[in-house]
Order: sequence, then structure tokens, then C-alpha cells
Amino acid sequence: MLSQEILNEFARDDLIYWFVPIFILAFVLEYQYARRHQLQLHLKSDTQASFWMMGFVVIVDLLPKLLLFAVAWHLHEISPLRDVIQRQWWAWCLLFVLDDFIYYWFHRLNHEVRLFWAGHVSHHSAVRMHFATALRQGVGERIHKYFFWLPLPLLGFDALMIFMMMSINLFYQFWVHTELVRRLPKPIEWIFNTPSHHRVHHASNPRYLDRNHAGVLILWDRIFGSFSQERNDDPPRYGLTENLTSHRPLHVATHEYQAIWRDVKRATRWQDKLKYIFFAPGWSHDGEDKRSSVIRATVTD
Repeated sequence: MLSQEILNEFARDDLIYWFVPIFILAFVLEYQYARRHQLQLHLKSDTQASFWMMGFVVIVDLLPKLLLFAVAWHLHEISPLRDVIQRQWWAWCLLFVLDDFIYYWFHRLNHEVRLFWAGHVSHHSAVRMHFATALRQGVGERIHKYFFWLPLPLLGFDALMIFMMMSINLFYQFWVHTELVRRLPKPIEWIFNTPSHHRVHHASNPRYLDRNHAGVLILWDRIFGSFSQERNDDPPRYGLTENLTSHRPLHVATHEYQAIWRDVKRATRWQDKLKYIFFAPGWSHDGEDKRSSVIRATVTD
């Protein structure tokens, strides 16, 4: 399955190695700016946890990414469109839209399926919004992430194209993790994911919960009913509805898996056990329903 040809193609997917130095430099510049202007953007323990999560992801991501790259390569080989979709300019443009559409649903389901949320929640556990938060990627989500992109090689896009576009999408998302950029011109805010929109996504305010899942195009949220505008009268409060009490790296990465296990054990009916795994976070068989849709419904204005 892992032929030398596949390994050679996989090695060409090196955009992220060019992006990481840019990410680090941007964080340093943002940090220095915040210190110079006495802005309370950073919390030491929170920022350290973000860099720990980045380190974990580098390790955890390698094997799933390599295996799914190989699967994508083989699926492309049997695609009836492989000789139609090459690397033409229009194919890249089409891939950009399809990749961003898939990212939207992957990201949204990470919030709406508790098992997926357990792998994504570490990204949202940050209580500050700055460029290091962008590096605080979900660790467990690396295991299931790439399966969402497997329809694309069957549509004729080769594995290297797909994985490069995923990196480009991730690169775009880095800059929206900041409080230093307020609002952009209305046409940009209407079409694209921006820092304003993404601050909403990271907020724990009831009206903002599980909103704005976009990667690049906020249009998906507008189309599928998950958009919320940042409001001056309700500034975002970052973190979880119940923030972590420890910034220990392993706890940040695994705490929700532990919580799922505890809930599954205490449920007596197998139906409830499954619901704790696959229903949205906050569902309970014997307590208050704290799902985001229920909490948002309490907001009246």
C-alpha cells in the first residue's frame, strides 16, 4: 500500500514547513506589540498549553495523515475522472471550494458529535485569543479528520493536490485568531471568515455557541444557518462554558474523552451510552440539557 511512489508524493507535501516559521514570527510580533501597548492578550499557562498542543499534533498527526494520503492515492487511481482533473487552474479553483465546503462540515460536526468534540475541544479550551491559539490544534481530531476528504480523490483530484489545499486552508485560518484586527470592509466580512467572525466561534457567550464554523468562506455559515455576528454589546468571552481547572498538557488533550467514559459508565441503558458518545456535547439522560442549541434558545434579543 505504501509504495515508494506514494512516499515520494507524500514528501512533496511540505507547505506546512514553510508556514510554521511564519506562524512563530507572527506570534512573536503580536506578543511584542501587546507588551508594548500593555494589552492583556496573553496568559502564560494558557499560551504554554497552546504550544504543547502544537507539539502533540505534530506527533499524532503523522501516521493518520500518511495512511489517508495512501488511501487517497489509491482512490484517485480508480477514479473515472483522473484523466479529466489534472492540475489546471480551474481544477485548483474548484478544489478550493470543495475543500472549504468539506472543512465546514468537518468542523461543524466536531462541535455537534461529542466523540469528535473530544478531539477538538483542546483548541477551544484557550481562554485568550491570539496567534498561539491558532497553533493549539485539536489532538484527537487528527484520527478522524482525513476521512472527510476521501470523496475528493474519487472526483479526480490527486492526493498531493488535496493535501496541499488543506494546508492552504489552514494557513488562512491562522490570521483570524487575533483581537488586534477588528472589522474589515463589509463585502469582505460578508464573504470571508474574518477575525471578527472567528472571535464569535471561540466565544462561550450563549448567543455565540457553535456558530461560525467556516474555514475561509463564511458563506457556508450563512447558507446553512450557523452564522452569528459579533456584537459590541456582547463582547466574546473565550474558552469553554466550563473552563478547565488545569493547564497540564495531557489533561488539556484528553479531559473530554475521560468525561465521556465517566458518563458512559454511569448510564444504565445502552441507548443512553451511545447518546453520550454521538449526541452533541451537553446532552444528559438524568440532568440538565446543556447542549448549545438549548442554551442559545435562552437568548431572547
